[in-house]
Amino acid sequence: MTLGHSRLRLLVLAGVFTLAAVNAMALWGKSVAGVVEHVLQVGVGVAAIVCGLTVARRQRGTERWWRLVFVAALVNWVLGQTLWRLHVADWAPVLARVIYMSLPVLVFTAVALLVRSSGGVTAPPGSPRRQPFVTNVLDGVIAGLAFLILAVMSDLGTRFAASGPVTRLLDVTFIGAEIFVIGTVMLIATIYDPARPNRTNYLLLAGGLLLMGVSNRLLAYLRSVDMTDAQLWVGIGLIVGPALTGFAFLPTSPLPEDVALRRQDWPQLLLPYVGFLGVAVLFTFHLYIDRELSIAAACLTVAMVALVATRQVLATRAQRSLTQWLYWAQRGLAHQVHHDALTGLPNRTLFALRLDAAMRHGQFVLIFIDLDDFKEVNDRYGHAAGDELLCAVGQRLARFVAEGDTLARIGGDEFAILIEDADDRGGQLEAAAERLRSALREPFPVHGSSLRVKASMGLVRPDLHGLPQTSDDLLRQADISMYAGKRMGKDTAVVYAPSSGAVVDFPTLLRIARGEPPPGFRLVYQPVVQLAGGTPVAVEALARWTAANGIDISAETFVADTEAAGLGADFDALVLDQACREVRGRGLELDIHVNIGGARLGNPAFEVQVREVLERYQIPRDRLVLEITETMPIVDLERAARQIRRFGELGVKVALDDFGSGFSSLTYLHALPVDIVKLDRSLASGSNPARDQTLYRSVIKLCDDLGLDVIAEGVETVEQADMVSRAGGRLAQGHLYGRPVPVSELVESLAMVQGQA
Repeated sequence: MTLGHSRLRLLVLAGVFTLAAVNAMALWGKSVAGVVEHVLQVGVGVAAIVCGLTVARRQRGTERWWRLVFVAALVNWVLGQTLWRLHVADWAPVLARVIYMSLPVLVFTAVALLVRSSGGVTAPPGSPRRQPFVTNVLDGVIAGLAFLILAVMSDLGTRFAASGPVTRLLDVTFIGAEIFVIGTVMLIATIYDPARPNRTNYLLLAGGLLLMGVSNRLLAYLRSVDMTDAQLWVGIGLIVGPALTGFAFLPTSPLPEDVALRRQDWPQLLLPYVGFLGVAVLFTFHLYIDRELSIAAACLTVAMVALVATRQVLATRAQRSLTQWLYWAQRGLAHQVHHDALTGLPNRTLFALRLDAAMRHGQFVLIFIDLDDFKEVNDRYGHAAGDELLCAVGQRLARFVAEGDTLARIGGDEFAILIEDADDRGGQLEAAAERLRSALREPFPVHGSSLRVKASMGLVRPDLHGLPQTSDDLLRQADISMYAGKRMGKDTAVVYAPSSGAVVDFPTLLRIARGEPPPGFRLVYQPVVQLAGGTPVAVEALARWTAANGIDISAETFVADTEAAGLGADFDALVLDQACREVRGRGLELDIHVNIGGARLGNPAFEVQVREVLERYQIPRDRLVLEITETMPIVDLERAARQIRRFGELGVKVALDDFGSGFSSLTYLHALPVDIVKLDRSLASGSNPARDQTLYRSVIKLCDDLGLDVIAEGVETVEQADMVSRAGGRLAQGHLYGRPVPVSELVESLAMVQGQA
């Protein structure tokens, strides 16, 4: 059912209701209003019959038959209403009663066929929309009981003093069948799943039947209390009801499963209480007009209240059970999100949260543990044995962790311990690490073997007086300390202690610098020369960093840390800007080679940065060369290739750095339209010069055929230079032609290279 169709039906229904309401005002007298009421009943009924027959012609199977059977019920209802109204003879009311007797049978048959055409009405087993069976039965019984109370209060719809035995039997039988059908229809309505076919059809059908049945009983009630003035208003239900059943014939579509799960199902929520509310209103009115309640009605009402209370208790109990189940399910999911599936220990996410909390208050100590030579366990005994060993290590470490502290598995064979409220003075850090290492030295039984485990540890104290730090910064510092211990011989514990409280974590300094060079950071430049003559043609900017403690950190280390911290783009932007500024500031008419992480290719923001640098420093066309380094692989090669072509339109050349190692491969050479290939220094460091020359010749020939320039890196001796030259190389870079120097020494260095040539 589309939104447009729904609005049209609402408009038609509103029109029918308005006509009935205007007629109920009896503006032209009650006799005329009574005739108009009958005309409206018959007219709407005939319209519903025509609609049903028209739709049924286009349907097949049970979809057709339930409509035809209900059309037959409407035909009989229209005929019965006409006979009852016209009263052409004394036998007419009796014949009308006989015709009415067919209605419960036809209605029940139509409902059964509709349910069958839907393939069932309940939600699938296990669905959260499926209701308990006992609750469903109570809903049907309460609906039928409410209708029975209405019938009892209307003297069962009969005037016993003025009717014979046959009439009484027909009336009582009809009312009993009517109660059964109403109860069944209401029961099905409360359990009909929103995602099932024909659900909207059924609700419209049930709504029409309920209106007609209740209106019929209320008319009898009004006659029993001698209040016939309100009959025209109550009779509106006998006009609107057939209109609803006519709408039920029209085809509809079920709700999608996801929509049915999200949407609140108001019919299922409200229908169980409609009868109870109706009886309460009826009782209030009955007492208001100063009429006594019959004993039968009072007893039935008490029974209905008891059933409603029972239903509510069962529904509340089911809701409580569902709430408890959801609570424990949520806790289980939260545990899975924050705990390692193998060892059951907190994972990196939960550990970072607790570390952040510890950094906001109090003293703490962070210990980072990495098992030495764990890969050999996997290689020798298999991964199952490795997993068993990790679980055993976790259990052993847990015995040495006090309550309130946190032991977590960070990943792989790495563990971390957060000791809160720790006094880090004296040698207590080292003592704690020694206790942990001693605990691990006791052999572990794994797959029938006895294994000894050693571990390297990095320890970090909180920096209370230094620069702001994050949990990632501390974990990185602990990791640095741990690897420093491994370089010292493994099975060690190294405390991270920068001199004078200085930060020796490059990503932290880069973040704080906000685009400016961090303390200790600088660029040095190495020339690229022509092999024939040694004339410099370009300089490559190389990043260098000296930590505050005076230690020179290798570029591979701090660049990798920067990428891991998510600051690779900021770092590349800094290097690009500083290199272009310094080289152009010296007035050098040479190409400027700048190393760029492969992850930047395809990033629109990086392209904007390149354009801005070209304009800011007035870099001539073909003077800027972006060297794609291997810090991270290029994921989207097609997107990277499109950006390289756009760089070419700007005059910017792109070089594939370190070809022959890392991620640089023939795949990149095939997919990326680069201009230059830089051969990795490892190709020139072999022990077999003849083999090296053959390899160089093959690669250089391939690049020449592709129209690419080739630069041989790592040329440190005259012999290597001659070998590259004989292989067809024309450009080279290495210590033979100059070591990397600061920009202040660059002009002098280039002059010396030119002089040597």
